[in-house]
Amino acid sequence: MTQIRHEPVAPTRTRRLDSGAAIDAHRHDGHQIVYAGRGVLAVTTDAGSWVAPATRAIWVPAGTVHAHQAHGALELHLVGLPVTENPLGLDAPTVLAVSPLLRELIVAHTRAPQDGSPERARLRAVLLDQLRASPQQPLHLPTPASPVLRALCDLLRADPADGRTLAELGRVVGASDRTLSRLFRRDLGMTFPQWRTQLRLHHALVLLADRTPVTAVAHRCGWSSASAFIDVFRRAFGHTPGSGPEQARAHDAHTGGPGRR
Repeated sequence: MTQIRHEPVAPTRTRRLDSGAAIDAHRHDGHQIVYAGRGVLAVTTDAGSWVAPATRAIWVPAGTVHAHQAHGALELHLVGLPVTENPLGLDAPTVLAVSPLLRELIVAHTRAPQDGSPERARLRAVLLDQLRASPQQPLHLPTPASPVLRALCDLLRADPADGRTLAELGRVVGASDRTLSRLFRRDLGMTFPQWRTQLRLHHALVLLADRTPVTAVAHRCGWSSASAFIDVFRRAFGHTPGSGPEQARAHDAHTGGPGRR
């Protein structure tokens, strides 16, 4: 990343971004919680990318160089925390489940005046308590360091529906499937099928934010059928891809939180 902007204070505010808009690479001296109340947010660092719909937030640790990308009209809620305040003890960007209560706390906290009042302090304290209870979600798509693995991953990023086997892709990039399997586990901490599923889910979230029909999303992301896609999506996010943010939050309220089944 080039031309990295340094912002000493991680801001707490609400911001709206048009679909396709971006916030260039920057870093803060404090931690930040980034939440999209509407639309889908992608956060990218040198280590990979994280994508979050309206039932998820992204934790960005202090000092992390990161960029934002909006998919769909984005209502961005930013919560800044000092470097000494890390409720979950996280030192890497992480996707967090956002319960209906935590969502309302984030929205209220980012829209309220920064006045230092006792009421605001109490709101912030409850928000931090809810963060401590927020489960982490495996929605990270890591970026490989190995050139051969990067070449393979770039092929699939260009076409997530590519259904070639690891052996077939290996012949294109000049490596055996055994070597590639080892690199996926060593460099990315996951298997090839796991990485490809993560990639397809990330791509699906972006397409859904642009109001692409579910059947078309399934086809363009490589699932054999819409029902197969819906099943994987539901297991990953706790609601169906046809549900908007409001329906997803209603599902969470009924089941006790994101991803509960």
